[in-house]
Amino acid sequence: MTAKRLHVLVVDDSAVVREAMTAVLTTAADITVTTAADPIIARHRIAAARPDVILLDLEMPRESGLSFLRSLMATDPIPVVICSSHSTAGSQVALEALREGAVDVVAKPRLGVREFVQESAILIVDAVRAAAGARRPAPSSPRPVWAPHPTATRGPAVAGRPSQRVIAIAASTGGPHALHQVLGGLPADVPGIVVVQHMPAGFTTAFAAHLDRECAIDVKEAANGDLVLDGRALIAPGDRHVTLRRMNGQLRVEIGGGPLVSRHRPSADVLFRSVADTMGPGAIGVIMTGMGDDGAGGLRGMFDAGATTIAQDEASCVVFGMPREAIARGAASAVAALGDIAAAIVRWAHAPARSEITRDHPSTLQWNERAL
Repeated sequence: MTAKRLHVLVVDDSAVVREAMTAVLTTAADITVTTAADPIIARHRIAAARPDVILLDLEMPRESGLSFLRSLMATDPIPVVICSSHSTAGSQVALEALREGAVDVVAKPRLGVREFVQESAILIVDAVRAAAGARRPAPSSPRPVWAPHPTATRGPAVAGRPSQRVIAIAASTGGPHALHQVLGGLPADVPGIVVVQHMPAGFTTAFAAHLDRECAIDVKEAANGDLVLDGRALIAPGDRHVTLRRMNGQLRVEIGGGPLVSRHRPSADVLFRSVADTMGPGAIGVIMTGMGDDGAGGLRGMFDAGATTIAQDEASCVVFGMPREAIARGAASAVAALGDIAAAIVRWAHAPARSEITRDHPSTLQWNERAL
């Protein structure tokens, strides 16, 4: 039996971009593409043949992509991947689109740059496939609310002393909402945090600033050499790998380029492996919603080095790919619902030995010995 082909509708007012996105997507033999120059035409395309995924531009003349997205989510929530520019304004609107129900965001291709087009064919195809498999909300269901967590009382900047332990977190499709919930549930005195969220260059700056406004901890886009401080989360810049290093007795992050690792840059595997090498049992690793296997091997390395490791459970994931692969590899000390992860991190911060957490809270999480 022939597998069903994935139908993608590209909605963009630029004929050049529509042509480029069609070329990128059709590098995959199982994807077919139709295009529309604006949302008005897109509605006719959808009525004629409902697509599996929509790749949506946000800046169009007759109707904005954001307006189209809102109406779509209210009536027929087809999975939507935003295709946006790198500009500050573009990244802000893209974040709004994620709040309104878009599944993921990818960067518009820089035409004529061969290496970028080759990587785009990997990143965009993966994003579309992940969107097609994402858990879908019912029409008119409430969108995830990105608002301050009840515990996230925020005063002046709170980042404090250099950390002696580290929290490493990775997420992909569905990750912005998941990270908002987890980081928003952490108190200002937690050990330092390093985060990989699969997101294009330029978008992580706005995302980190948004989280910083709404969390008790400080949140910033990581810069090369940044200290890992208690009460602060460093978000890996889009299109750059982040690693943890100990320099002169202090923990710092290094930001670098290099090829895609596990089909991503930044890569969760790169971060987790560096944390395993640098921290051993002095770290906790968390892998959350996303497609593929990025982070599964690195999380197993953390587990083998004595770290506590948590995988998000299937029921609370938008896409259960990355956590499922980590669980299959025996990389997870525990499997936890999204709503339980922040509390588990706090318990680890006060009782870092894995056995203590297991004994004290046997009903909250599904621990490795019983669940895997």
